Amino acid sequence: MGKFDFIREQLDGLKEQGLYNIIRTIGGSQGAWFIVDGKKVLNLCSNNYLGFANHPRLKEAAKSAIEKYGIGPGAVRSIAGTMNIHLELEQKLSAFKRVDSSLSLQSGLNSNAATIPALVDSAEDVIFSDELNHASIIDGCRLTKARRVVYPHLDAAGLEVQLKKERKARRKLIVTDGVFSMDGDIAPLRPIVELAEKYEAILMVDDAHGEGVLGDHGRGIADHFGVHGRVDIEMGTLSKAFGVVGGYLAGRGEVMEFLRQKARPFLFSSAVTPPDVAACIAAVSILQESDEPVKKLWENAKYFKGKMTELGFDIGKSQTPITPVMLGEAKVAWTFSKRLFEEGIFAQAIGYPTVPKGKARIRVMISAVHAQDDLDFALEKFGAIGKELRVL
Repeated sequence: MGKFDFIREQLDGLKEQGLYNIIRTIGGSQGAWFIVDGKKVLNLCSNNYLGFANHPRLKEAAKSAIEKYGIGPGAVRSIAGTMNIHLELEQKLSAFKRVDSSLSLQSGLNSNAATIPALVDSAEDVIFSDELNHASIIDGCRLTKARRVVYPHLDAAGLEVQLKKERKARRKLIVTDGVFSMDGDIAPLRPIVELAEKYEAILMVDDAHGEGVLGDHGRGIADHFGVHGRVDIEMGTLSKAFGVVGGYLAGRGEVMEFLRQKARPFLFSSAVTPPDVAACIAAVSILQESDEPVKKLWENAKYFKGKMTELGFDIGKSQTPITPVMLGEAKVAWTFSKRLFEEGIFAQAIGYPTVPKGKARIRVMISAVHAQDDLDFALEKFGAIGKELRVL
């Protein structure tokens, strides 16, 4: 038996179960329509919520930064990689989020991996995690010796049951997604904040899919629920609604200063490049100046979701522009996705292990750059393929 037979067997198994992920190639800039595997298709798949990924103001900011700072930062932030534009971005984010301080990192995943092990590092500590939290939160939890307690999805009462059991823990960390990326539902943040205060737990919210989407001018979930100053750490990504790349942490000043000293991705991985940082600054500036992109996003989402429901599709319990078209079995979802692509729509199927078995879906990601004609085109194709595959 060859040492890599297990790889071939597992790959064959994924294909047989309809779980093999076909990774397509983008041949141009992100927009309402783009080139995928050489074909022009409607983009219903990316996280480019506000259309900033190809925004001329962001591109100009990146070009100017290259001229001034060059391409690379040259070092990790803690040695010789912190440029004045990194600090400018952090100050900009703090003002936007209405918090004491912010810390920018290389990605959202790195931001979670930076924070969780730094805050809870002993078997005497306990992490309380929503059962549907993102993989990056789960990975962050795996990097620490702290015990993990998983509470039922969106269940504040279930969280309190576990908090009561763990009253004597040395440190307690509650961590939850703000918007859950597969189902588009929202964490009940106000009762979770109250529980964190009652049981003296640190509260961390991963708002990767809430930034630029929820709250005034897209300030995120804390703004949406009016709990500014009561969430200890908000994690955000700059690769979704902000249209660039990178992650950040925002919250209490002393926590951010602690993470500058202790967060391993900050200490041991090079800083984000100057053009990316400059583009991020431009993206935040646009949202500070106008909420029109956010309003357009929600207008498009309301229209599309309403029409999909009228067609008879199950779109789950989404409360955000994320629209899961629930299809059940992975093979059905992948066949549906393949047919959509043939008809000029790029919308990938999502199956196990990203979502539980039996809950495969097409996850439609609505953007502010979609015109109503684009959405009507998609609705027509979804309806026709739904009947063809007998899911309607």
